Amino acid sequence: MLILGIESSCDETGVALVQSAGSGVPLLRAHALHSQIEMHQAYGGVVPELASRDHIRRVLPLTRAVLEQSGSTLPDVDVVAYTRGPGLAGALLVGSGVACALGAALNKPVLGIHHLEGHLLSPFLSADPPQFPFVALLVSGGHTQLMRVDGVGRYTLLGESIDDAAGEAFDKSAKLLGLGYPGGPALARLAEQGNPVAFKLPRPLLHSGNLDFSFSGLKTAVLTQAKKLGDELDARKADLAASTQAAIVEVLVKKSLSALNQTGLQRLVVAGGVGANRSLREQLNAACGQRRVRVHYPELDLCTDNGAMIAMAAAMRLQAGVEQSHRNYAFDVKPRWPLQSLDGH
Repeated sequence: MLILGIESSCDETGVALVQSAGSGVPLLRAHALHSQIEMHQAYGGVVPELASRDHIRRVLPLTRAVLEQSGSTLPDVDVVAYTRGPGLAGALLVGSGVACALGAALNKPVLGIHHLEGHLLSPFLSADPPQFPFVALLVSGGHTQLMRVDGVGRYTLLGESIDDAAGEAFDKSAKLLGLGYPGGPALARLAEQGNPVAFKLPRPLLHSGNLDFSFSGLKTAVLTQAKKLGDELDARKADLAASTQAAIVEVLVKKSLSALNQTGLQRLVVAGGVGANRSLREQLNAACGQRRVRVHYPELDLCTDNGAMIAMAAAMRLQAGVEQSHRNYAFDVKPRWPLQSLDGH
């Protein structure tokens, strides 16, 4: 079964083809991605209307490129999958509209996929795929969650961000330091030149006794410290970036270890854009290595939003029998859609 996946939830247009064969892990045949970062930089963040218009321009050329890479044609596609939510409503409508139009034109079934489930299952695209069950740390944009994952569609929420997520803490702190957009990667690069213990910043909810996250207080502390530095900020900016990153990473690592302890599981999956952060990977690998816990990540080029994770999630849901594709092309989207609400179907 050949599945075409389309991702358009925010500021990246992704298209991919995944081959599903029997009960084995589906294989990625080809994928293509266009990032809108350069377009949004002038505005310091994503402009939803511009994002939607750019998706319209990109999705069909990317589809043609993926088909050409894989040596396939549109009639070879068996199922068209798309991101149904969560995300920007207008951007989601572009991908869902194109997917359903293709499905109707080809008389092929379509399937709407949860964006976060795509991230959650993206490590199955790697050379070292995980096995169920595992604890998942989802750190994608406005979402930071710890989940117990017992199988496809079998997700139990262990903890989540109650205000700013880790990705938002990176981005907002970077903006306070004048690092521009996208802030998270810029702050991580600058942090490599700084001292992570130069400033004492809070680790919110680190000792809360639960697995929830809160990063809004950290953002406020960064703002306060930046104001205190005044004219010295430019000279100390790398140290403040490093201290900010250290605070975020420490919370993510310790909460992940607590989730492993509470569940008794010996396998951790890290997914989402923040999962590409070098410091986070290094500290998780070291901590989990001491506890003989296996850690799995997506490939670096598949950490951000992409079509491959959507096609993979569709393939795995179909293989597991928790989802049926359909030929009802009257689509809708879900800009807000809790992952745990999937409940196996």
